[in-house]
Parts: sequence; structure tokens; C-alpha cells
Amino acid sequence: MTSLLFDFDTTQLLLTGLLFIWTGFVRSGLGFGGAALGLPLMLFLYDQPLFWLPIIGTHLLFFSAITLRTRLHNVDWRYLRLTSLSIIPTTLIGVFGLITLPTNWLLIFIYSVALGYGFMWLLNLSINSRKNWSDTLLLALGGYVAGTSLTGAPLMVAVFMKNVAADQLRNTLFALWFTLVTIKMSTFAILGVDLHLFSALMLLPIATIGHMIGLKFHDTILNNDQQFKQIVGGMLVVISGLGLIHIWT
Repeated sequence: MTSLLFDFDTTQLLLTGLLFIWTGFVRSGLGFGGAALGLPLMLFLYDQPLFWLPIIGTHLLFFSAITLRTRLHNVDWRYLRLTSLSIIPTTLIGVFGLITLPTNWLLIFIYSVALGYGFMWLLNLSINSRKNWSDTLLLALGGYVAGTSLTGAPLMVAVFMKNVAADQLRNTLFALWFTLVTIKMSTFAILGVDLHLFSALMLLPIATIGHMIGLKFHDTILNNDQQFKQIVGGMLVVISGLGLIHIWT
């Protein structure tokens, strides 16, 4: 079993390592957003979502399992079951879209979603939902985006934050990510999509570095949430804008 990473040059390998440290840091530091803040950058190195997404998915399963192994009692299972009725069907639709849509369409979709998040965070805007129907819409849309690109977290978090107790929120979100990624990876396996497991295993120790750093700075990040998101939002706007320009030129 070989890894496509062996075809990367030294600069690509170095940048790949830094990006997986970054995604690990964001995932454990915020509790969500590793894919949303990492995938647009990864696509600059190698513009094939079906290479990166199974690797990110494998890492999500691993780190979610580690995080939850002693915290299953502190997950809001009732709300998770309730919201799964809105999220899981559209997640499956999104997975099939990921597999069947042309690569350029996927790239436009991923960069456009990231650009939207970037502007939202840069301008200190938030997604608010005050009605049950809008909650359902955000969850369904987040499920579709997660199925297509694993970047639907900010949409679903907006709903979970107001309906799940603060002390249960991160654990409940990790349980949600574990469920959605299990569905996604299982669908990949059934349809014969390469899961790039060897590449995922090679990058796992590197992502672990970011994960451990994120755990250490979790409280600091949350205490400076607005500033952190504005900086990251500016980065996303630049990266996603350049990505879209590159596709159209």
C-alpha cells in the first residue's frame, strides 16, 4: 500500500504537515471547524477534495473517539437524536454529490462556503435562528454541506449553541461529528472510494501535535473568540477569493 503523499515534493510535504497541525489545533481548540478552516488551504496544494476529505474524516473519527471515551455521559443524546432527523438525510445527499459532481463544481462550492464563513467572522456577524423552522433549515443545510465537504459545522453549531448546555456543547458536537463522519466514510467504502488510509495514518502523528496544542489553548481561544475568528475570517476571505479566481481564470 502506497501513499499519494510520496508524490509530493519537499515543500508540499512541509506545508501539508503545517496544515494538519493547524486543523488539529482548530478542531480541539474550538471544538469544530478543522475542515472548514483547513480544506480551502489543502486544495491549493492538491485540488482533489476526494483525496483530502477521507484523510480529514479518518482523523475526525480518531480524535472524536479519544475526546469522547470518558465523556459519553456528558453528551446531550436527546437533542442529538432529535436533530439527526434533519441532518442525516441531507448529509447522505451531500456525500453522493461529492462523489458524482465534477471537481471544479466541488471546488467552487467549497471555496464559496469558506468565503461566506470568512466574511461572517471577519465582520463579526453571527448566524442566528429564533424559529423552529429556521433551526431545521440550518441543520439540514449544515448536513448537506458536511456531506459534500465536511465544512458544515458553523451552520449546525449556531443551532446547537442555543439548545445544548454549555458544559455539554463540545462533547455533543464531537458525538455529532463522529456520527456524520462514520456515515460519510461508510458510504465511501461501500461505493469503492479510496479512503487513503495510509496517508491518513502517516499524517495522524502530525495532526496529534495540533490537537494537543488546541486542547492546551482551548480556554484561551474561547475567551478571545471574537478576535480569533476575525483573524481566521480574514485569512479565509483571502484564500477562498484566490481559489475562486484561480478556478475561473
